[in-house]
Amino acid sequence: MEFDKNQVLELLRSQGDNDKAQLADRELPDRVDPQKHAGILSQLGVDPQELMGKLGGGGLGGMLGR
Repeated sequence: MEFDKNQVLELLRSQGDNDKAQLADRELPDRVDPQKHAGILSQLGVDPQELMGKLGGGGLGGMLGR
């Protein structure tokens, strides 16, 4: 499952991690694959499984069952 980079940026900013959000903006592609980009997500302090849980339960996750 891929996510829009902006969702990751918003997640980091909501946690007060503006520096990490700036790094993510530079390093991540527009579409983020939690498995493929696990290394940079780890550097940002984002657990790929947690990311999928937080973002996957929203708009994108609701579309999976359709």
